[in-house]
Amino acid sequence: MRNLFATTTLAALLTAGAVSAQTMATAGTDLNLRAGPQSTAEIIGVIQNGDEVAVTGCIEAANWCQVTYKDQTGWAYGDYLTAKVGEKIEPLYPNRQTVGVTVIEAPAVDPAKQATDAAVGGATGAAMGALIAGPVGAVVGAALGGSAGAAANIEPAPEVRTYITEHPQEPVFLEGEVVVGAGVPETVTLYDIPDQPDFRYVTINGQPVLVNPADRTIVYIYR
Repeated sequence: MRNLFATTTLAALLTAGAVSAQTMATAGTDLNLRAGPQSTAEIIGVIQNGDEVAVTGCIEAANWCQVTYKDQTGWAYGDYLTAKVGEKIEPLYPNRQTVGVTVIEAPAVDPAKQATDAAVGGATGAAMGALIAGPVGAVVGAALGGSAGAAANIEPAPEVRTYITEHPQEPVFLEGEVVVGAGVPETVTLYDIPDQPDFRYVTINGQPVLVNPADRTIVYIYR
């Protein structure tokens, strides 16, 4: 009985230590919570701008961190998480060593799932480039109570979604995460919407998005 008590106490202390070792971070924008550390992994939730997550660890070779948000564990793109570094709020992933985030291994990929993810690339079967991350200042500003871009509050008319649904185009796969304010590279074709000169549309990593044609930044995401 004494040994059982000692073992139970040790397990409880180890568990408490593991929990306390987690880093708390804040979402600098509405951020997808994915089932795996890939841009095409299933979206299992959305971390709301300004909400906190507990970070279990980040992958060293890829910009993905395993997090827990409202009792749901998944993966989030590390550049859009922020944490306090000294007296400043900074993006988490580039500062992961300073913050003391644990380095973890990427989970093994199911071959069947990998084939499905590759298909998202469309006819090319491969990434057409990478989303251009917004300026660091915009993400940090969002963490301090701002928004990740002036277009974050755009609410398109219902007929815009109807048109996109009725006129699907070839989807594209881009490295990085789909967030408001991210830039779409010139290699990606944007499609017109009748009577909507301020918007173009395209489906990136399985998500239809509206893009400002003037600077090619994402201004709205259909989730």
